[in-house]
Amino acid sequence: MKYDVIIIGAGPGGIFSAYELMKKRPDLSVAVYEAGYPLEKRKCPIDGDKVKTCIRCKTCAIMNGFGGAGAFSDGKYNITNDFGGTLYEHIGRREALDLMRYVDDINVSHGGEGTQMYSTTGSEFKKLCMQNKLTLLDASVRHLGTDINYVVLQNLYKEMKDHVTFFFNTPVRHLETLENGGFRILTDDGEAECGRCIVSVGRSGSKWMETVCRELEIPTSSNRVDLGVRVELPAVIFSHLTDQLYESKIVYRTEKFEDSVRTFCMNPHGIVVNENTNGIVTVNGHSFEDPSKKTDNTNFALLVAKHFSEPFKDSNGYGESIARLSNMLGGGVIVQRFGDLERGRRSNEKRILEGTVQPTLAATPGDLSLVLPKRILDGIVEMIYALDKIAPGTANDDTLLYGVEVKFYNMEVKLDENLESSCPGLYIIGDGSGVTHSLSHASASGVFVARRIASGR
Repeated sequence: MKYDVIIIGAGPGGIFSAYELMKKRPDLSVAVYEAGYPLEKRKCPIDGDKVKTCIRCKTCAIMNGFGGAGAFSDGKYNITNDFGGTLYEHIGRREALDLMRYVDDINVSHGGEGTQMYSTTGSEFKKLCMQNKLTLLDASVRHLGTDINYVVLQNLYKEMKDHVTFFFNTPVRHLETLENGGFRILTDDGEAECGRCIVSVGRSGSKWMETVCRELEIPTSSNRVDLGVRVELPAVIFSHLTDQLYESKIVYRTEKFEDSVRTFCMNPHGIVVNENTNGIVTVNGHSFEDPSKKTDNTNFALLVAKHFSEPFKDSNGYGESIARLSNMLGGGVIVQRFGDLERGRRSNEKRILEGTVQPTLAATPGDLSLVLPKRILDGIVEMIYALDKIAPGTANDDTLLYGVEVKFYNMEVKLDENLESSCPGLYIIGDGSGVTHSLSHASASGVFVARRIASGR
């Protein structure tokens, strides 16, 4: 099979690449290869009744499939250059923001109308954070919610399916260059060739991406891994922030080690969920736009970024080893009351059930101090007390901490101003490139590359 363009991965970057190519160059033959299932077949077996914990499916329905790991996220699109990646370093700040706004327009026109755009501009909480040694990052945030995000993806697929060829449950095993230019991909079902290739494999494809870069001699640089916990507490404690801002990205510099700790993926009235990355069970959070699906709790991650220097190069391996230790001790995700952590004791089911915060995820009560390195855990504890000053009650004994949450990043691939690698015609986008770390940045990178290809650059 031969195509003009092959896209590897149907996450946000791959979807918006295909969408833009369909719009700009309908004459081009485009194929998308995805390791996971179509959207309607992405069903996690955890039902809270018969299946309560991760059973390590061959293909994780939460992480893989049409929509990528973002399909069942809370659907937050942050329009900003302050966080979410370094796309602007390649294409410029103005164009990066323009593309993110373009993505937002598409989302709104495909089912996201009526959802709210939040903004930190002029927020009174910026001053409150500064007074307590915290920094509130600037952003405009479109919150679709997990349910509306699903509808948007459904509508995008309906529009594309008759114009773009999709291959689901078809992981690409190998990518190679052709002597006369172009590329060949190999799957379990055969092979295909193309003139140009867009790789958008996301964070879950980090190991595969590293192999491709090594085989094709594409330069990369060491990146980072983010380690931490997911905090769950009564929604009312953060309501003064979430009602106005919804997603508040707050950064704290610890006094003890001067490490940076940040909030991430805030889910007002949301739920805590498992996710499976390369066979490792970690924790994440979702929230919904539908009032009937809202809970009494808010959850968010507290993450510490660790950057590594030579000679160590396996930052993802480091994060995986900590996550595996958590899985070893707890059989999956561990949950601990903040009060128990501070008293140096493991939590048990009795104390958690007697607490004021009812967990939304069935996790194993345990002791996070046996899992997370002391430096990282000390920073998280400092951050909780700092947040308690702007949201009193954060440091309550019954606040729940789930561990571990790990954000894996690719080795950052060396790309030019067109997001093209050292192999002409091979573009690497989205979180799999190490350049983007968010839905909005990944989607914008997909549009950018599609426009480059459409214009013949």
